[in-house]
Amino acid sequence: MIQIQNLIKAYNKEIVLNIPELTIEKGEIFGLVGNNGAGKTTMFNIVLDLITASKGQVVSKGIVVRESEDWKDFTGAFIDESFLIGYLTAEEYFAFIAGLRRMSKTETADFLNGFADFFNGEILGKKKFIRDLSKGNQKKVGIVAALMGKPEIVVLDEPFANLDPSSQYKLRKLIKDFANANGTTFLISDHTLENIADVSTRLIILEKGKIVRDVPKTETTLQEVEAFFKPVVEADVF
Repeated sequence: MIQIQNLIKAYNKEIVLNIPELTIEKGEIFGLVGNNGAGKTTMFNIVLDLITASKGQVVSKGIVVRESEDWKDFTGAFIDESFLIGYLTAEEYFAFIAGLRRMSKTETADFLNGFADFFNGEILGKKKFIRDLSKGNQKKVGIVAALMGKPEIVVLDEPFANLDPSSQYKLRKLIKDFANANGTTFLISDHTLENIADVSTRLIILEKGKIVRDVPKTETTLQEVEAFFKPVVEADVF
């Protein structure tokens, strides 16, 4: 589905991402974890052709993303609030995205109705500009917009951030149900290990721009990832 080949990103000769090879299969919920500065957002920005790699390439369904925009037809994404249009209401923004995805008004209404529980009565019908919504509700708008048109690939950077605990649980189920129903490939990063371990079918740990662990989903995935990040406590010396 997605192949990363000899990918390097450097700033002023400092290499911040170095992935010789990585394949993400169709239908995977691919989780990416790492400390701040590990290269997670950099990787996603290159996958979405938002920044240019210093070397190497990303191939999405056979399309080299830096050479063609055809991959955008089957890809949805939400990285941060810059993807939103703050002076629109949520309804206006969804209508805008629906136009890009060639969705009719009926299709759009039916689609949005499926997220009523996730929206929790706080987004639609409020006559608020997106910029006036809470950070959590802005995040919800961006996530749902990324799913419009049922894209084959969805990229979400820290989707659980700013969401209250109830919404985090709802988002977990939403992602898994959407992937199962549509065969969607998800690429997700997050700092909340419990959330990303729960939704992901595969976890990659990045450290200083390099893949240091590739963990398939098992009953012990969360424990393995937590153990990796757990500080080492030195024994007392007498």
